[in-house]
Amino acid sequence: MKDVVIVGGGIAGLAAAWRLRNRDMVLFEAGDRVGGRIRSERRGHYWMNWGGHVYDGNPASSTQWLLNDAGVESRPVPGNLAGLSMNGRLLLSGRVETFPFRVPMSWRDRASLIRAGAKVRLGVARYGRLVKRRPGEDEATRQQRVYDFKNDISFADYVGDLTEDAEALFKPTVTRSSAEMHEISAGAGIGYFNLVWNLGAGLSHSIVGGPSTLTEGIAAALGARVQLGAAVQEVVHRRNSVVVRYSQGGAGHEVHARCVVLATPAGVSARIAVDLDAEVKDALAQVRYGPFVSAAFLTDEAGPCPWDGTYAIATPKRSFNVVLNMSNNVHGHSTARLPGSSFMAFSPAGLARQLLEQDDETILKTYLDDLDQVLPGTASSLVEAEVARWPEGSVYSFPGRARLQPVLTRRDSRVLLAGDYLGTQYTETAVYTGLAAAAAAESTLDADRTARPAPPAS
Repeated sequence: MKDVVIVGGGIAGLAAAWRLRNRDMVLFEAGDRVGGRIRSERRGHYWMNWGGHVYDGNPASSTQWLLNDAGVESRPVPGNLAGLSMNGRLLLSGRVETFPFRVPMSWRDRASLIRAGAKVRLGVARYGRLVKRRPGEDEATRQQRVYDFKNDISFADYVGDLTEDAEALFKPTVTRSSAEMHEISAGAGIGYFNLVWNLGAGLSHSIVGGPSTLTEGIAAALGARVQLGAAVQEVVHRRNSVVVRYSQGGAGHEVHARCVVLATPAGVSARIAVDLDAEVKDALAQVRYGPFVSAAFLTDEAGPCPWDGTYAIATPKRSFNVVLNMSNNVHGHSTARLPGSSFMAFSPAGLARQLLEQDDETILKTYLDDLDQVLPGTASSLVEAEVARWPEGSVYSFPGRARLQPVLTRRDSRVLLAGDYLGTQYTETAVYTGLAAAAAAESTLDADRTARPAPPAS
């Protein structure tokens, strides 16, 4: 019998596995690689990237603990974290809040923007206060307060009717959640503006060598205990153990464990954990994910470009809502400007739905046409490009999501849940819940050991 079986090889499952590496543990991943929605590949000095890209830089965060403990280097994103390309103007410096007033638009659009922006600004000020952990407070209490904040209405209802350009400016920030403004809760939408307007306070670090340096490094260290192509079909409780049934290599298998960490998307967890508490299963089934499509681009230009020092450029009215300059992490830390660059285009929610059914060639042509208008000369220096599709891309907080949190975080069985759907801090939530599930599993293992009868005296 295994001590722990971990189901899911995304960052939550890998964090749990790393914490439990000194136990008798195995991790099952249905796919052919680890990392889940974290995916990057090295290309010389650069890396191509299709998923998660920046991480919590707080030294006290779970993400930084995992990076440090696994021996993976991260560093602050250099230069300007944000820019804007809209209505023929490219802004690469200055405070983010001033961008909307520096691009061409009608007075009617600007008035709509000012009215809604003032309301969001007040919401961000309140959000910034409530999101901080209070003295003596545990994470569960803080997280519930964040979910409760303006969770009764959508962001679209909160800001009211917007003119075309005003809405176009709001959408890149809100829809990065992979939900449209009418789908996401007002509090969650305000939370995204809190991130953007307080750049550097949260998601501000990049992993040297690309995000997959972390996930692949952990998997390599765990060796044969990470099993790829192992699709779990069923997780069933026994009296003092859990049975995990899975298929691998065309054959069915079964393994018993004292605990199971389910680090799979909420819907998958609800389906395979067949005898999980009915209320928990129902809550899992209500968690919502939105799609995104992304593409990575590698170029070979020889000299410096105006955008070398800017990391993320919002692109309203384009086929993607942001272009991310992955090579900024190299250019900003190099003494001389190295040839080439690496970019990622990101299309969430409605933009993704328009692209998902198209073939890769069509998507890349659409992307490249837009990319060359945002960053002139990109098309002529293109070396490589690849599309990734994520039909269940990112979890988002919808109106009413707050009421699910006490049920989802309940721990009363040997099947422990982990994943980014259990909180509002993206990768940090995934890592935190993976580590917390591992700690709960260790407590169960220690309790089992204490409860076992002592061996008879010789």
